[in-house]
Amino acid sequence: MLLKLGSAAACEELSPVAGIAGVIVTDELSKTAALKPPCPVIATADSSTSDLIDVRIESDQSLDSLIEGIERSSIAAATLVQLTRLNSRSSVINALCAESLAYSSLQHSAKFEDWLASDKPTNIKYFSEPAILIDRTGDELTLTLNRPANRNAWSTDMRDALAEHLQYAFDDSSIANITLRANGPAFSAGGDLTEFGSARDAGIAHVSRQTRSPAVLMHLLTEKITAMVHGACVGAGIELPAFAGRIRAQSDAFFQLPEVSFGLIPGAGGTASILKRIGRSRFNYMGLTGERINVETALKWRLIDEINDSESV
Repeated sequence: MLLKLGSAAACEELSPVAGIAGVIVTDELSKTAALKPPCPVIATADSSTSDLIDVRIESDQSLDSLIEGIERSSIAAATLVQLTRLNSRSSVINALCAESLAYSSLQHSAKFEDWLASDKPTNIKYFSEPAILIDRTGDELTLTLNRPANRNAWSTDMRDALAEHLQYAFDDSSIANITLRANGPAFSAGGDLTEFGSARDAGIAHVSRQTRSPAVLMHLLTEKITAMVHGACVGAGIELPAFAGRIRAQSDAFFQLPEVSFGLIPGAGGTASILKRIGRSRFNYMGLTGERINVETALKWRLIDEINDSESV
């Protein structure tokens, strides 16, 4: 394996472009290599210490689910692990920039185009009430996601409203604490799928994402923010709360990153926020399998900080 990775030509052979969706390592690897295959590298031995490894299978994780997820969308899977290799060593701001570039490029991939053509929902919903409610009491600011009928799907309106309110909090130093919560049965079911694919220019999509970024503002305000989550916390519904200094989850909460199955990667900041919380192997497992993570596992992984059912949402 390490000898194969010693040349660029051999490394290229271990690529989804060459028909290799991933590599499974069953023996111990304790060394590193300057060249890494542009596909997921999975270890079935917990003792392997090589930084070649993208995912180390844990006792409660499924190798079959991982393989299925990678083979279903091999280009997105390869992009995700290459990005996490970079972002695990990058600052949050640099990681967000790299994520945006990767996400924007995948919006024009064949897999995502196929999803748009066959599976994209068309039942667009329109709302008259604010996407986010804001309440200021003394030095306390509460921001409440307010699309319960749409399970607080992460839409452009919600993104823009959250960025606006966070900018207000960033500019006002008298705000000591910020609580982020949500109305309805779910904190957020993830991206508003009816809006997927609306950005047809990858360059404009990237620059727009960098221009108005709730993720950057949440990172800058980390120490002031407590996120209170419940129900479905999918995609952006956990990527953004993961920037908070503290996450309190109700026992019905679950967490999921389904984007690779669409031909995309997490694009709301997760490759910076969640990655920093749970590490590269567990993040890659979440992203590549799309599996739901329950609240007990999330606490064990330190994706959340507390399970608390005492406060209603």
